[in-house]
Amino acid sequence: MRVLRVRHQDKSFYASLLEDQVVCLDRSLSYDRPIPLSEIQLLPPVAPTKVVCAAVNYRSHAAEVGREVPDEPVIFFKPPSAVIPAGQPIVLPRASARVDYEAELAVVMGRPCRNAAPDKVAAHIFGYSCANDVTARDLQKKDGLFGRAKGFDSFAPIGPWIETEVADPGNLAIRTLVNGEVRQEGDTSDMIFSVAELVSFISRVMTLYPGDVVLTGTPPGIGPLAAGDEVRIEIAGVGVLINPVVAEEETGAGELIQ
Repeated sequence: MRVLRVRHQDKSFYASLLEDQVVCLDRSLSYDRPIPLSEIQLLPPVAPTKVVCAAVNYRSHAAEVGREVPDEPVIFFKPPSAVIPAGQPIVLPRASARVDYEAELAVVMGRPCRNAAPDKVAAHIFGYSCANDVTARDLQKKDGLFGRAKGFDSFAPIGPWIETEVADPGNLAIRTLVNGEVRQEGDTSDMIFSVAELVSFISRVMTLYPGDVVLTGTPPGIGPLAAGDEVRIEIAGVGVLINPVVAEEETGAGELIQ
């Protein structure tokens, strides 16, 4: 099932996607008919308390950036304010001269998860989505830390929906296209730490709550974005996430849809 978070008139709710319409999943709202897509506003599919990310979690990406394969996951955070839906612009901040795309498989939690063994993780996952771990690469190198480089508003596009039926998250083709040109191409089978291993590791540090997101790393081929670009993240069996790219100084840029 494909689950979206939408706004219709003055109400925000989760809905299932059915061709060119959605069906409200909140019975308390008493919607008695499907709603055409033309009548809804797409929201980020999640409203997380935190977005936990894995650094250098593809073997081929580690080789690309000259990093050794870590012996345990290396994690960092993106703030919830960085999350935007499909279709909303990625805003290039004036503070950075180079902003990169990074295609990633997003794991969306469905149940509280704390100290879960890898073989118990699946019961806590609601589904999967496409994500773009947008990164101010120059600031990442300058700071030596990820907080500023990864944390700007609009630097966590996720969507367009949550796919709840993914048979094997460890065997999914993933790629990035910029203006129709393939820039990244890989497969989640290249992950150093599997989804179950990552979520288990994180759950031994902090409680993951329903709606929290785990970003699982990016394949090789990272590169810069420019104002006017369209960046497209494709994950087989999960979805397609498309966002335009604008400069911060453009009128209206940075208005987030939450």
